[in-house]
Amino acid sequence: MDCRNSHLSPIGIFDSGYGGLTVLKEVIKLLPEYDYVYLGDNARNPYGTRSFDVVYDYTREAVRRLIEMGCELVILACNTASAKALRSIQQNDLPRWGGNRRVLGVIRPSVESIADISVNKHVGILGTRGTVISESYLMEAEKLYGNEHLHISQLACPMLVPLVESNELTGEGTEYFVKKYIEQLFEKDGEIDTIVLACTHYPLLKDVILKYTPIGVKVVEQGQIVAESLKDYLKRHPEMDRKLSKGSSVSYYTTEKAELFDGMAGVFMGSGVEAKEIKI
Repeated sequence: MDCRNSHLSPIGIFDSGYGGLTVLKEVIKLLPEYDYVYLGDNARNPYGTRSFDVVYDYTREAVRRLIEMGCELVILACNTASAKALRSIQQNDLPRWGGNRRVLGVIRPSVESIADISVNKHVGILGTRGTVISESYLMEAEKLYGNEHLHISQLACPMLVPLVESNELTGEGTEYFVKKYIEQLFEKDGEIDTIVLACTHYPLLKDVILKYTPIGVKVVEQGQIVAESLKDYLKRHPEMDRKLSKGSSVSYYTTEKAELFDGMAGVFMGSGVEAKEIKI
């Protein structure tokens, strides 16, 4: 979809690869009337092991490409991009690019949500190395609530994304690493009552994660959180909502070969996907 010649705009959804599809799926479920453009930077993923500067550069280029395609509102459906690039894009790039465009991330709505979900305020974060090192969840919690409201323990899970992208969603190897990570997380804090899957790949492993999570501990996916947050955002910003096209369409773009993207994307979406290759 290219809406440069249209008065109305699709919602852009960006991820470094496939994970953001779990967010897109929930957003479409809650807000099916809008048009969406999904862009996966599969040729340059994973982002989780890259430096702040590289992630910022890559994310800025992708957001700029979505804006060129007509998107006035872009969601960074990627924890690493949200952690390492969102603030700089909001503060430095959007003012230079002009217009009233908005770029939103996944971390702030997740922190707002878990503060309500957790009963004892002891929360575990499972994420990529990049997300954990950024300490974005800790900083966002401190900004919103101060030091004492949420007790957050983080753990990097470097093997989970490769397992998902190899379609190893079950099996001994997957169970070994999931069990290991859950045990390590609870070694940090045995009082955790809520776990956030702070990587959008991880929902595909939720059944295995639940198997090794203590009974009574809630496991939270970000897709539903982001969808509810977007719905609330559009309600509070009718001026943005009026700019958005509502044709119930979804277009998929990837920086990798489209046929490579389509197969794995179907696993994430639960249905067939036809993408187009794009340069950014």
